[in-house]
Amino acid sequence: MGFFLETLMGGLMAGMLYSLIALGFVLIYKASGVFNFAQGAMVLFAALAMARFSEWIPAALGIESKVLGNVLAFASAMAVMIAVAWLVERLVLRKLVNQEGITLLMATLGIAYFLDGFGQTVFGSDIYRIDVGMPKDPVFLFESVFPGGVLISQEDLVAALIAALLVGVLALFFQKTSTGRALRAVADDHQAAQSIGIPLNRIWVIVWSVAGFAALVAGVIWGSKLGVQFSLSLVALKALPVVILGGLTSVPGAILGGLIIGVGEKLSEIYLGPMLGGGIEIWFAYVLALLFLLVRPQGLFGEKIIDRV
Repeated sequence: MGFFLETLMGGLMAGMLYSLIALGFVLIYKASGVFNFAQGAMVLFAALAMARFSEWIPAALGIESKVLGNVLAFASAMAVMIAVAWLVERLVLRKLVNQEGITLLMATLGIAYFLDGFGQTVFGSDIYRIDVGMPKDPVFLFESVFPGGVLISQEDLVAALIAALLVGVLALFFQKTSTGRALRAVADDHQAAQSIGIPLNRIWVIVWSVAGFAALVAGVIWGSKLGVQFSLSLVALKALPVVILGGLTSVPGAILGGLIIGVGEKLSEIYLGPMLGGGIEIWFAYVLALLFLLVRPQGLFGEKIIDRV
């Protein structure tokens, strides 16, 4: 039982990180109808910016405090992501208003490849380390309940708590703030939102900035765990099955979908891996998403589209 709980909790903690990345897909799709294939590249680009700024800024300013250096590096990386959001709206989205969905999808693919190449040009292509002081040593919990206790990674636990907190803050932002309500209005009907004075271009900059913030937090967490390398964008694309499961327009769906994928991966790797062979953790999420597409294409919480003829 203790081993099962270890696996289950590990899946839940990984699932929260998937949910955080998936929120970037959901936020942008809700506000602009664009499936942002560049979200994985945004995670990598943000992590690269954080890793390099955490080296450059303390060296340039003579800062010895690691905490202050990380704060300034995070603020600088966030400023870069806001600049990226403004440029995307100004140079891409504004030119493609009312275009076909496939056109917008190809535009985000172009953005993804540009960010990958530009990030390598500006920040380099080595493997970089992000040290934000997250604890690395595992701990044993519930020792009085289970023999030997349940082994939990402190780093995974802290990362999951940070992701859960940010997911909650973003959910409240959408539900309780005037800007969040404007974002939901734009998501429901672009033309109606414009007719009541909601500036569409400003909303797009805000939502891409929020998605950039989510990408930055996810990039810092994954970079701290795995190191900042170009395979990070592939890890971030694990959020694609998450949004398929939860629904492209649902914030709660992104959360639940992430938890399902995270737990399913861990349990299948442990209990089905010996029978099916290794590597099941790599393809499990995509096979599950394919099954959902066959049975419920709109996802768990997505809006069902009915065409009347």
